[in-house]
Amino acid sequence: MNRIKCLLPFVIIFLNYSCMQKKIRVDLLVFNTTVYTVNDSFDVTHAFAIKDGKFLDIGTNEEILGKYSADTNLNAVGKYIYPGFNDAHCHFYGYGMGLIKNADLRGTKSQEEIIERLKAFRAQNKFDWLTGRSWDQNDWEVKEFPTTDILDKAFPDVPVYLTRVDGHAAWVNTKALELAGINSATKVEGGDVILINGKPSGVLIDNAMDLVRKIIPDSNREMDIKALLGAQEDCFKLGLTSVTDCGLSYNTVKLIDSLNKSGDLYIRINAMLNPTEKNFTEFVKKGPYITDRLSVRTIKVYADGALGSRGALMLEPYSDAPKQKGLQIESKEYYQKVCKLAFENNYQMSTHAIGDAANRLMLEIYGEQLKEKNDKRWRIEHAQIIHPDDFTLFEKYSIIPSIQPTHATSDMYWAKDRVGEERIKGAYAYKQLLATNNWIPSGTDFPVEEVDPIKTFYAAISRKDSKGWPPEGFQKENALSRWEAMRSMTIWAAKSSFEENVKGSIEVGKYADFVVLEGDLMRQTEYDIINKNKVIATYVGGKKVFSSMKRWGMQNEDE
Repeated sequence: MNRIKCLLPFVIIFLNYSCMQKKIRVDLLVFNTTVYTVNDSFDVTHAFAIKDGKFLDIGTNEEILGKYSADTNLNAVGKYIYPGFNDAHCHFYGYGMGLIKNADLRGTKSQEEIIERLKAFRAQNKFDWLTGRSWDQNDWEVKEFPTTDILDKAFPDVPVYLTRVDGHAAWVNTKALELAGINSATKVEGGDVILINGKPSGVLIDNAMDLVRKIIPDSNREMDIKALLGAQEDCFKLGLTSVTDCGLSYNTVKLIDSLNKSGDLYIRINAMLNPTEKNFTEFVKKGPYITDRLSVRTIKVYADGALGSRGALMLEPYSDAPKQKGLQIESKEYYQKVCKLAFENNYQMSTHAIGDAANRLMLEIYGEQLKEKNDKRWRIEHAQIIHPDDFTLFEKYSIIPSIQPTHATSDMYWAKDRVGEERIKGAYAYKQLLATNNWIPSGTDFPVEEVDPIKTFYAAISRKDSKGWPPEGFQKENALSRWEAMRSMTIWAAKSSFEENVKGSIEVGKYADFVVLEGDLMRQTEYDIINKNKVIATYVGGKKVFSSMKRWGMQNEDE
């Protein structure tokens, strides 16, 4: 008996060791967390195992820890995990380039404040041109377009080009106008040179912007790489693991592909193509190009401009500018030609459409090709103002409205002034648009809005600004539920790029893209969502690409 007692500890050790030996070895175990899987039933669980960059198993702590052992373990100490966030509409490369070349003018309250920021930027950056982004006359005391005067006084000898927050208007100085050869007789199809007293004021709308933009020196490869990597870093910090970049050149797409293959660019990109002959020849006519990090299967065009600069194409004149209806960027025949090319080559169409006339135009042109319900997933980007008669066209032709919830809360202060009491009812109508096909992708349009996807979620469910205004929510009947908002920035965003079978939810066999957050987006108060939530870590393919874990008392075994 004594001999048996003496041997018992060794037997237990042997049995434990045998059990350990039988566990399946994986790359990463994550446990002690609340996991929102965002699968079809929106299951919530507590642990998962990752192998070869994909989710291998998902379950309770006991199930996963009892079945697997790993090279790396992450005890999430009660934090919250979601599928990696996916921005379904942004300008990733443009944002990155702006980090390098543009003075940040977001939130400026006057022209004088803009001049101060430009001088500070110029002192540190001696580029041939002085460029900036994100001014908005609606934030100024006098809500009128600026002129060349103040720019000329501050910068008489350097050309200045400042893009409005929506990207559809530019403010330039006289030096820039002269270099571009712009005068009072300059006319542009699909654009406008604003005149005051018969002379160019310094504000250019939509296609007129190209007259100046095309003479600004191009970036070089080194700058392009720096831009892409800088944009990636900011996205990872905010929990974005995938983005749709809406409008890229052939050279930029090829650079992205090469950086993917070298392992430098890790974020997953759905690249929409600019409608150029080079893109048509090298991509569209050869069919979709798909890798694990890059998807190229969409053509992006513009039907009109933006509401803030009155370039959005309206069926009836603007309520605050009775002589203006906005701008149609290209002819109807042009859009028909591009849509036909996309249809014949199994490419997705994506069109920027803000005004009710632009949306009707493109819905009808899409319908000429699509004819009936389908799974082509052609998209209308923004779908911002819809005539009541036209909502049914989204469902009739299975057209996907791609929305940006923070547009509603950025524009709500002045949008009714532009379109009036009746038309505003069909504006930013996200719940009504969701009902047309029962799914809807969301994004930010950054750098038009801020990159942060948590702000997208907050705006979608609250219809309020960051200060909680208006208390009742802007047109709250069109707010999304929390479950709808979360799907819109994960699984539905993936579906909008035909990738719902490989990402967008935490399910076995999908890419192990996930984000660890401080708080519970599905249960927190609205105030806490926007004020008390931080990204703790971001993973792409099971690889940690951003971490502030030590700050939170968390640590991987490999750290």
